[in-house]
Amino acid sequence: MRKWIKLLACSPVVVLFAGCQQGSMRMSNAELREKANRLAQKYILVDTHLDTPWRLAKKMEDISIRAEGGCFDYPRARAGGLDAVFMAAYVPPEYEQDGGAKALAEERIEMIKGLAKKHPEKFIMAKSTSDVSAQFNDERVSLLIAIENGSALEGDIENVKHFYDLGTRYITLVHAENNAICDSSYTRYRKWNGLSPVGKEVVAEMNRLGMMVDVSHVSDETFYQVIELSKAPVVATHSSCRHFTPDMERNMSDEMIQHLAKKGGLIQINFGAMFLDAEISKKYLKRWDIVKAHVKEHDLDDAAKEEFKKQYDRDHPIENGDISMVVAHIDHVVKLVGAEYVGLGSDFDGVGNALPQGLEDVSCYPNLIYELLKKGYSDSDIEKICSGNILRVWTEIERIGREN
Repeated sequence: MRKWIKLLACSPVVVLFAGCQQGSMRMSNAELREKANRLAQKYILVDTHLDTPWRLAKKMEDISIRAEGGCFDYPRARAGGLDAVFMAAYVPPEYEQDGGAKALAEERIEMIKGLAKKHPEKFIMAKSTSDVSAQFNDERVSLLIAIENGSALEGDIENVKHFYDLGTRYITLVHAENNAICDSSYTRYRKWNGLSPVGKEVVAEMNRLGMMVDVSHVSDETFYQVIELSKAPVVATHSSCRHFTPDMERNMSDEMIQHLAKKGGLIQINFGAMFLDAEISKKYLKRWDIVKAHVKEHDLDDAAKEEFKKQYDRDHPIENGDISMVVAHIDHVVKLVGAEYVGLGSDFDGVGNALPQGLEDVSCYPNLIYELLKKGYSDSDIEKICSGNILRVWTEIERIGREN
């Protein structure tokens, strides 16, 4: 069993819930807190989406030690019980038209691998469910590779295997704009009305290789076509429930979650405040529109744009709610389809500071486990949410790949 580490733990946030299970009702808050910390270390904990490579590309930091900024570094990961994390090689939408998407994804993948090469005592690369399980009793954090935005494929089906061979184990098919594979949930104009012809080939090739198909960011039409076409379960690696944000197609409707579960897949809940609450989402959309208009009016370059955005954020702060919002999304999925179809896909380092109180960084997973215990979740269901579900689904995807 790994050693219990108490470094730099996230500040606890107490949100009380009625209807706790009998065992939890007999435990004090302090005892529940201790149990949450223990379960975070006892169970494998997998987060399926961190944008740390994007953060480090903007400002390099040594994440083998406590970093000044961001949400992820080794000490905080160990304190939070984080064992395995999918690092996203993110390709911005403009690379679809401007070119260089494949090269950028390769560069980000090398950055991820470089973390394990430079700090082999703290990080280790993983490529399979068996790797994650075997590395659990190690004090190192397992790093897995994902590509966010299929623009990295540059419309070439051969590049799916190319990136698989580089260690990529899931591809988010699209991001904020339509690409050569499919339509995005963020665009009103739908180029393909779902998957493109190449996109259909991409899904089939990912099935053949045993690579997870990520339907976060896709349009509704794309989602249903993927569900129908895929021979394997599919995963929304960093999405939340549209039930709480009715106007946000980026999140998944109840019907979509039900279809996802019926296919054997699951939804990994995003921690970004704008994905959790409708009113908060409206405030962020308004802020983004203002920033975008200012950047266009003054023709700001990337550096000036970033500085203006930071200053505007400081001058116009938005309350991000608290951890109870994430618990509500998890609970909604559980009530809708069961505890076997939900997990954690935080989007840490991808949503900036737009994080609820109590889930500000990777040291905070015990806070979430604590709240689930207060809500009445059993230890076995918490284990499923922490990793059991994603490892089960990924194992099935691997099996289908081997048999193709």
